[in-house]
Amino acid sequence: MKQYLYTAVEAAVNAGMIIMDIYENQIVDVERKSDDSPVTIADKKADIYIQKALQSTKIPVLSEEGEHASYEIRQNWQQCWIVDPLDGTKEFIKRNGEFTVNIALVENGKPLLGVIYIPAVKSLYFAIPAEKKAFKIELDSHAITPELFQNAKEIFAANENGVITLTSSHSYTNQKVIDFIDTLETEGKEVNLIKAGSSLKFCLMAEGQASYYPRYAPTMEWDTAAGHAICKAVGLEVYSLETNKPLKYNKENLLNPWFLVRKIR
Repeated sequence: MKQYLYTAVEAAVNAGMIIMDIYENQIVDVERKSDDSPVTIADKKADIYIQKALQSTKIPVLSEEGEHASYEIRQNWQQCWIVDPLDGTKEFIKRNGEFTVNIALVENGKPLLGVIYIPAVKSLYFAIPAEKKAFKIELDSHAITPELFQNAKEIFAANENGVITLTSSHSYTNQKVIDFIDTLETEGKEVNLIKAGSSLKFCLMAEGQASYYPRYAPTMEWDTAAGHAICKAVGLEVYSLETNKPLKYNKENLLNPWFLVRKIR
């Protein structure tokens, strides 16, 4: 598992370097996919690199920007990589820096490891949930060095004492999120709200800067798998609001249900 983690970390950081070269040096054309979501050359180039980097593991890859095998094939995969080469394309286009590279390894529907890289600030998050620890590294450059992991600092989820901080999307903080906040306040709790793009919300949860992340808007498996792994490692869970059970991966329908990230009770 450690070797898979190193492979995923290297792939994420190097993809981040590719993304930042485009972000800083090119005028980016925006295309529209069949679902009207945006895609750029940065998404495509990062995807090509990550898919090639993961080939050595001989584990199939399910990537937002790649070819999706049919469920008849995928249902026979015991393990697979789930990848979003550029999560937060809208944030990339807005040039606010709040975009990530997400790489997760999933086995029988459950996340085994997760890596999230925030290339604009060179912050790397990673975890193997079975080890019940998650880590963050602040990189000096988009480079993998022998001492990289020596600089890792363990991160911890928040304790719910006093003020509760909730995180939500810039684009999807809708009435249901406001209602969720109102419910907490009705219970006598003081609530702060942090809006963030892409998988930064999972990172805020995992490092204790937020206690709840409700999502009442569409997401796909590649939006959540890596963050799910990292949050799970620190005692958080990503619960489906349909079943109150953890999200599952490599489903026939790759669309996630609405969900809530919170501590396991």
